[in-house]
Amino acid sequence: MNNISNDYSQPANLPPSGGGGAFNVYSLWPIEPVRALGCRVWEKNGVEYLDFYGGHAVISIGHSHPVYVKAIQEQVEKIGFYSNSVLNSLQTELADKLTKQSGYPDYSLFLCNSGAEANENALKLASFHTGKKRVVAFNDSFHGRTSGAVAITDNPAINSPFNTGHEVTFVPLNDIHAVEKELEKGDVTAVIIEGIQGVAGIFVPENEFLQQLEIVCKKHDTVLILDEIQSGYGRTGKFFAHQHAGIRPDIIAMAKGMGNGFPIGGILISPKFEAKKGMLGTTFGGNHLACAAAIAVLDVMKDESLVENAAEMGEYLQSELSKIDGIREIRGRGLMLGIDLKPEFSDVRDKLLFESHIFTGGAKNNVMRLLPPLSVSKEEINLFVEEFRKKSEV
Repeated sequence: MNNISNDYSQPANLPPSGGGGAFNVYSLWPIEPVRALGCRVWEKNGVEYLDFYGGHAVISIGHSHPVYVKAIQEQVEKIGFYSNSVLNSLQTELADKLTKQSGYPDYSLFLCNSGAEANENALKLASFHTGKKRVVAFNDSFHGRTSGAVAITDNPAINSPFNTGHEVTFVPLNDIHAVEKELEKGDVTAVIIEGIQGVAGIFVPENEFLQQLEIVCKKHDTVLILDEIQSGYGRTGKFFAHQHAGIRPDIIAMAKGMGNGFPIGGILISPKFEAKKGMLGTTFGGNHLACAAAIAVLDVMKDESLVENAAEMGEYLQSELSKIDGIREIRGRGLMLGIDLKPEFSDVRDKLLFESHIFTGGAKNNVMRLLPPLSVSKEEINLFVEEFRKKSEV
């Protein structure tokens, strides 16, 4: 790629921290997307990219889907925002469609703005319900960067001293005996687990483990929270990743693909919880524009069978990738895949971006994350696989 520095690990075109402008906490690629459609993104100099990352799994129905664009345009012409102190029938419509499409028609919906907020509210609701405060989470977990969410994230580097006062115990994934040992102590309010561990490198909880987890949580009157922020909304070929195991958690946290880029998050809440005025609250959560965006996403997902497409295309993608040398292991489900690269192929992701113009994601231990829009086609997968094959040739 011409005129691009290979020093893409450093922020591009940003002033130093302490002056005007951005607070320099991100490592930025020197790429500025200005237009996008479907699975394609164009930067300001006109270069076209294939998007196999979806901005951290946010783009669910494809960039700039006409139904989505029209819904937001029409809504902002009417009213974009008012507070939760008045009626908003869009919230009711969203809750009705979401609970039915996800298979949880008896659950209630609380809306917020992000995944971290969804997890914060899930933890708070669990603690209100049980009267306890210790949380069991899993090694290498990632649940967000706000106070409670980062405390249950297994990464000391992003925990400030302020966050470390929460009572959290980390246990190994898929180890039911370690979980029950903690629950037997009687002070655990909730167990929180990702539908698939994303940042850790795409690690899938075993179905039998999730089934046993549901049993022991009920046995010890502990709230089971499923963090489906990255793994939900059809990404794995079912609406939520945990549905592959046939379980029903007490609270389900959502965000990312929920608004296709418009900030929105939420939790689905079991009927066992009693709502009380003031126990949860938000200024922007469930605003008119966010609801319009989220309703459009659900409508497109249903009309275009995108959950089914994620299952079919995910299976095809895994099959094609399995034929390529340089891959140690492929993990995940549907269109949430992790490619564990052999060390000698650690530069493949960079080559795909800067030579083939394909966005992918990274994770721990040299793992490439693939999170394309659920609308991705077989032709787009073939293009990705062919470029991957070329870049992984020794």
